[in-house]
Amino acid sequence: MSSTALKYSIVCFGEILWDILPTGTVPGGAPMNVAYHLKKTGIEPALITRVGSDDWGKKLIELMEEKNISTEFFQLDTTMETGKVNASIGENNEVTYDIVKPVAWDYIEWKDDFESLVAHANYFVFGSLATRSEITRNTLFRLLDIAKFKVLDINLRAPHFNRRIIELLLNKINLLKLNQAELELITGWFTKYQSDIDRIKVLQDKFSIPNIVVTKGGDGSLFNCSGIVYSHPGYKVTVADTVGSGDSFLAALLTKLSSDETPADALRFASATGALIASYNGACPDYHTEEIDDLIKRDAVQYSN
Repeated sequence: MSSTALKYSIVCFGEILWDILPTGTVPGGAPMNVAYHLKKTGIEPALITRVGSDDWGKKLIELMEEKNISTEFFQLDTTMETGKVNASIGENNEVTYDIVKPVAWDYIEWKDDFESLVAHANYFVFGSLATRSEITRNTLFRLLDIAKFKVLDINLRAPHFNRRIIELLLNKINLLKLNQAELELITGWFTKYQSDIDRIKVLQDKFSIPNIVVTKGGDGSLFNCSGIVYSHPGYKVTVADTVGSGDSFLAALLTKLSSDETPADALRFASATGALIASYNGACPDYHTEEIDDLIKRDAVQYSN
């Protein structure tokens, strides 16, 4: 077993890019965001991705190195440019995205050293956006055959997904994370159930997914863990924007689950983390994990009064 395989307990796969927001241009991409927040909580993540050899790509590599996030598994593309997303923020702080295609992360090639890396990781985290192009999709499916615990952070951005591939992914995973709109869209393909609990259960039963977590914005979250449903009402914060909030939620959830915390405690920590990041601008703000603990303690005091 190589030292590299032992070093990284969680591997993230997929897009890294620049989010061009009304407030400025910041690094983004769900797998990168998850890796950033894992690092914040003390976990060493590996990130498999691809950037262009342009200035945008070089700047992303520099920024990751500044944050002490490994770029060991970054590929450099001499033909395609670094990924970009044009984002706009509308009513209720909802974000809409124009995801440029094709770009470097659409061409993540298979490398033999991925096999040991992914086989020995506790979690393999990926999103559905990585399936929009053939080369990256083929690499992903090879990795899914190797990974022992597969985490799908679904990201249904039209026109970058189709039902057939989504259902293929759902049949391969151990944990699914999605928001309420995505839950309603996917379960609407094959059921008329209306309640979130019913929708989660039919999804869990149809695809044999042991763990499903649903984020509901200001209405909290649900976590169906092996048939037991946990819920959290969420934390009230002044929202700056919701960019990356769900990614930080997932990173925090995995951090606690990897430490054998209870599902309820993991959900509580994840909810506080997602709320905290929503109170900042951008997906990867500079923050301290003590702020998450403070938010949890603040609400505990309010409920006890």
